[in-house]
Amino acid sequence: MLTIGTRGSPLALAQAHETRERLLAAHPGLREPEIAIRIIRTTGDRIQDRSLAEAGGKGLFTKEIEEALLDGSIDLAVHSMKDMPTRLPAGLAIVAYLPREDVRDVLLATRPTTLAGLPQGATVGTASLRRKAFLLARRPDLSVVTFRGNVQTRLRKLEEGDVAATFLALAGLHRLKITPAGMHVLSVGDMLPAVAQGAIGIECRESDRRVRDFLAPLDDADTRLRVEAERMLLDILDGSCRTPIAALAELDGNRLHLRAAIARPDGSDLMETERHGSRADGISMGRDAGAELKGRIGPDFFTV
Repeated sequence: MLTIGTRGSPLALAQAHETRERLLAAHPGLREPEIAIRIIRTTGDRIQDRSLAEAGGKGLFTKEIEEALLDGSIDLAVHSMKDMPTRLPAGLAIVAYLPREDVRDVLLATRPTTLAGLPQGATVGTASLRRKAFLLARRPDLSVVTFRGNVQTRLRKLEEGDVAATFLALAGLHRLKITPAGMHVLSVGDMLPAVAQGAIGIECRESDRRVRDFLAPLDDADTRLRVEAERMLLDILDGSCRTPIAALAELDGNRLHLRAAIARPDGSDLMETERHGSRADGISMGRDAGAELKGRIGPDFFTV
């Protein structure tokens, strides 16, 4: 018997079910009733009236799930890696990454448009400091308001006219099999994605050899390499939901291209860097790029 712990949103459940299907495919001896899915409500799910940055950061979506791992009430946890802090609790590890989905962001507006085509002074809703800062860096005339909720909630709020536009991750729409009318997919040049966007990580107890053996066939080496490079950069920058940081590592054969950017929360300053190297150099490239950006900013960069 294996018990998967997950948040209860439709997207989180879709990711948990994908994990179960991959486990069943990898282990023909397993039967579906032997893999249970347990919904765990996290602090981040309960807080809907303010941004995660104000409430305490990324760990709000993982704390209760990781406590369940540590006390043995679940065997593995399925996470959107962009929600994961860079440092895990002692005794836990990300032991498998599923193949990464499309990393791009999507702009959704009451009238289909591009970033440049948004009306002057329009109100845009997002709970992401990254999206807010990178949007304001390009369109300082826009008004950005906090916009929380799962994918379906945000689509409903947009339809009801609460805001003129909002953002979603294309990966989530693909996993939910949703194609909203008039969505505009942003290039990574228009909006560099969040660290690990589109990646699902599976966490378990480091010492649990039984579960690790079940998960080993699910681990996608290319996704792991890319995500670990991006997360190393985030770690060097002490990144959290309070810090507008974006990064994307892309593979072309044995070559790795890492792009990274940081911005002031109000979008008034944006710094970018990139690295090229071999696939074996991903973590060192992330470390080096993070150190460069950290050296270029002052101590108050993310608070102004």
